[in-house]
Amino acid sequence: MKYKVLYLLVPIIFFGNNILKADWVQMASPSGGSVSSIAVSGTNIFAGTGSGLYLSTNNGESWTQVNNGIPNYPFLYSLVVSGTNLFAGTDFNGVYLSTNNGTSWTQVNNGLINSVVNSLTVIGTNLFAGTNGGGVYLSTNNGTNWNFVGNELYNSSVYSFAVSGTNLFAGTDKGVYLSTNNGTSWTWVNNGLPNYIYAQAFTVSGTNLFAAVGWSVYLSTNNGTNWTQVSNGLPNSSVKAIVVSGTNLYAGTDAGVYLSTNNGTSWSQVNNGLTYSSVQALAISGINLYAGTNGGGVYLSTDNGTIWTQVSNGLNTYGISVLAASGSNLFAGTNNGVFLSTNDGANWTQVYNGLTYSSFQSFAISGTNLYAGTDVGVYLSTNNGINWTSENYGLPYLFSPDVLAVIGTNLFAGSRGGRGVYRYNGTFWTKVNDGLTDTNVWALVVSGTNLFAGTVFGNVFLSTNNGTNWTLVSDGSMNSSILSLASSGTNLFAGTYLGVYRSTNNGTNWTQVNNGLTSTEVRIFTVCGTNLFAGTYGGGLYLSTNDGTSWTQVNNGLPENDIKALAVSGTNLFAGTINGVWRRPISEFTLINDKPDQLPAAFALEQNYPNPFNPDTKIQYTVAKRSDVTVKVYDMLGREVANLVNGSKEAGNYEVNFDASKLVSGLYVYTLRAGSFSESKKMILIK
Repeated sequence: MKYKVLYLLVPIIFFGNNILKADWVQMASPSGGSVSSIAVSGTNIFAGTGSGLYLSTNNGESWTQVNNGIPNYPFLYSLVVSGTNLFAGTDFNGVYLSTNNGTSWTQVNNGLINSVVNSLTVIGTNLFAGTNGGGVYLSTNNGTNWNFVGNELYNSSVYSFAVSGTNLFAGTDKGVYLSTNNGTSWTWVNNGLPNYIYAQAFTVSGTNLFAAVGWSVYLSTNNGTNWTQVSNGLPNSSVKAIVVSGTNLYAGTDAGVYLSTNNGTSWSQVNNGLTYSSVQALAISGINLYAGTNGGGVYLSTDNGTIWTQVSNGLNTYGISVLAASGSNLFAGTNNGVFLSTNDGANWTQVYNGLTYSSFQSFAISGTNLYAGTDVGVYLSTNNGINWTSENYGLPYLFSPDVLAVIGTNLFAGSRGGRGVYRYNGTFWTKVNDGLTDTNVWALVVSGTNLFAGTVFGNVFLSTNNGTNWTLVSDGSMNSSILSLASSGTNLFAGTYLGVYRSTNNGTNWTQVNNGLTSTEVRIFTVCGTNLFAGTYGGGLYLSTNDGTSWTQVNNGLPENDIKALAVSGTNLFAGTINGVWRRPISEFTLINDKPDQLPAAFALEQNYPNPFNPDTKIQYTVAKRSDVTVKVYDMLGREVANLVNGSKEAGNYEVNFDASKLVSGLYVYTLRAGSFSESKKMILIK
């Protein structure tokens, strides 16, 4: 057999200087997570999570994050579709609008005084927003302007809506209300309902209105005038979602999904394959029934709930709150359990035997002992997370250790809840607060036999006798809460809302060391040799190689700006974010050429790297002063094909990733505009 070899000659054109740059690489993250809302628009399925919005166009087989324009990935409490408009209600960020299936978002909050939006619904051209403690707001122009409606719901929290004809129902913290005039006035319609237990969800089937209230489902056949409990067969578990399809009525509970075929008269459990049973959202698209769970992402059933399949590929919504390394083992604490990787983050396994599904905020390692601080106390594993035991004897009820530290055989736990520091000797816990006049402890660090505690009011305390006594050693110069502490040699570092402070005399005096640190909310440190890394909120990761005297941003390839966790394992540095885990070899940081300690003198646009590329490349640019900045990509006909940056930027150096996987091969132009400055460069996509 003869083979024909085809040689494809491609002209390689290089623009500018292409210098090999070190990048962060995203690791395979724990899939699943908490899904609080689901919406369907044609063949598009949207899932609202604690890390923003995800889109699936293939019945959930794969998901893509669609958050462009939504800052800091807020929790999405509610989603609603109105024609080609998709609205998202968030925590503390109000309402966002997308007109292109989530590709880009615009905040639409004018007049919306309360920015925590629990629920959304649409009647014709009227868009209603139910807020947390602020009642109901109405927009008649797709969110451009909002007006408060209905004095009866003033200061009420509105958790759900239902529309039946011209009737609008609101589930609030004061019960169920009905409006027949687009929210102008409301009537309390609670006859037969438990008093002051809010309706978490509604669904309508013909003249039947169903409400999920507490652990039960209630039915009204007369527009809420009277309610009857229809819960026979439902578990003693909170009902969080309810949806109807034909004669089938589904209820999502903390114990899974239940089905009624007789308007709620009786219920049967339909959980086969639903390995995460806490169901927070339900949605129907044709014969497809989707369930959004707490911990497992999204599940799909095509046979009325008889069998469920997890469809969460790409839906990585576990916020990584803490990382710890022990030998070749890397542990990730999330908002729903602990995960273990034995291959530098390439794969993860959940390790939860003996654990409740808790939120994890701290780790400490002592020999073969791995301690985990959760929202329900401290757990211990002696076999790399395979099994866990509760170690809470002597701790107050529901003590939540935000920080853990080890000295010798003693384990210390600090809490932000005003309970100070506790010491554990392997058998029981003892409160050790003598001299600790500020007991809201946000940070602990060990330096030799010294234990330092950082507190909410900007104080640093020192104990030299395992917590038995504490001495205030800070000089009052840090007018900010102590978010993090680190020890490197004879230097002690404090991360605050105002940046980094350094002490060279065990905390007696402090000096602010922020040169090059453009984002000053420093949440976490880690030390590796002479490298001091600072994880910030809003600015990503910074590195200092000279004990904090100057800082360099080291975010190449790291799109996340909110660093929640850092850990060194072997030759790699790992960063945990709300969207998973990222890895970078420590050796790459030694190649970084620190720039001068002053702010940039001029605007600049760098050549993309790599170039040519397939399918993504990175674009770096420099902002000389605070400006409104855009970075856009155009094809050779001048058509805009991507809007990569659009917003205000402080002076500094930035990098953005361009994914051209949906574009054809060819020559493209990218343009930086910042105030009156404009510069363009060319790049080649070769597939």
